[in-house]
Amino acid sequence: MAETEAASAGPAGSAGGTITARGVVARAPGEPGRVETFTIDPPGPGEVLVRIVASGVCHTDLSAKNGVFGTEGFPFLLGHEGAGVVERLGEGVTNVAVGDHVILAWRAPCGTCRFCIVGKPHLCAASLNAEKRMRTEDGVTLNPVLGIGTFCTHTLVHSKQAIPVDAAFPAPQMSLIGCGVMTGVGAALYTAGVRPGESVAVIGCGGVGDSVIMGARLAGATTIIAVDVDPRKLEWARGFGATHTIDAREGDVVGQIKALTGGFGVNHSFEAAGRTDTLETALFCRDLAGTCVMIGVAGPSATMELPVGRVFDVGGALKVSWYGDCLPTRDFPLLAEWYRQGRLDLDGVVTRTIGLDETEEAFHAMERGETLRSVVVL
Repeated sequence: MAETEAASAGPAGSAGGTITARGVVARAPGEPGRVETFTIDPPGPGEVLVRIVASGVCHTDLSAKNGVFGTEGFPFLLGHEGAGVVERLGEGVTNVAVGDHVILAWRAPCGTCRFCIVGKPHLCAASLNAEKRMRTEDGVTLNPVLGIGTFCTHTLVHSKQAIPVDAAFPAPQMSLIGCGVMTGVGAALYTAGVRPGESVAVIGCGGVGDSVIMGARLAGATTIIAVDVDPRKLEWARGFGATHTIDAREGDVVGQIKALTGGFGVNHSFEAAGRTDTLETALFCRDLAGTCVMIGVAGPSATMELPVGRVFDVGGALKVSWYGDCLPTRDFPLLAEWYRQGRLDLDGVVTRTIGLDETEEAFHAMERGETLRSVVVL
């Protein structure tokens, strides 16, 4: 699936000329994504051209394609969990070099916004992105999902979104660090701050939920309860470190969690399904002063009613985890090293590998609960 460059491309590593690439484009809400040819202008200052080697198929792309986050921004270049190789540099780029193997991050702290300047770059409000220099054959500017766009042969990103990793690591596994795995592991380690000996409940055991389980195990949690409605996902969860499983179709989930924790509830609960009913379960399965972490994205129209007095009586905290409160430059190489050491089972998260033209079926497989992650391999 090699792509040809325009005649004015220039030498390798330079900004060069326009190149031709192929990728999965969503033209309108609810329509299937289709592989299209598009062009990419040379990287501008601070930007890099990356040849994509592998890309995870994440539920966020399905939501974007279906218009869950709104109808603005179409057409989208889908994909945001990517690993690849840097092929060209824009002016002033010093943090990566041509030939570097990189994981792409959808958040790259700017260093100057109101959060960055007070030492909270994981909350950066002005994340760095490349200018939109990718256009369809009919001249429409593409909007890369989360500022990346990785269901493609090549993409253009800000250089600070490209995090170098050892070239020996397999690209499919590395691509998953770029979003789902980092989100789940970071939610346990950073958002919740799980400590050795504590108890955890994870509600929704897809790729992100299982990554929470792995993060909780890394943090030293001794009771890790996985909750889902799919027996296959519960079995997968055990493989990632869950000590107990609960089929949410069978009985009172909150009661079962409390029964497994001496009647008290867990120290930390994680909602990873993006539903209001599961969020309520996560809120009330906690012990006194426990932490509830919201990871799943329910969409802008979702609402819920809560018994405020009951929430007050439990106390503790309700937190939202954005990207696992990570710092990609610190955490991507760390997670890659944990994979090398056998402490992070990324092989188990890769359920199947597919081609670029199979992403629509991968979305359907995700909806049917057949996969944790399908990974596009180019």
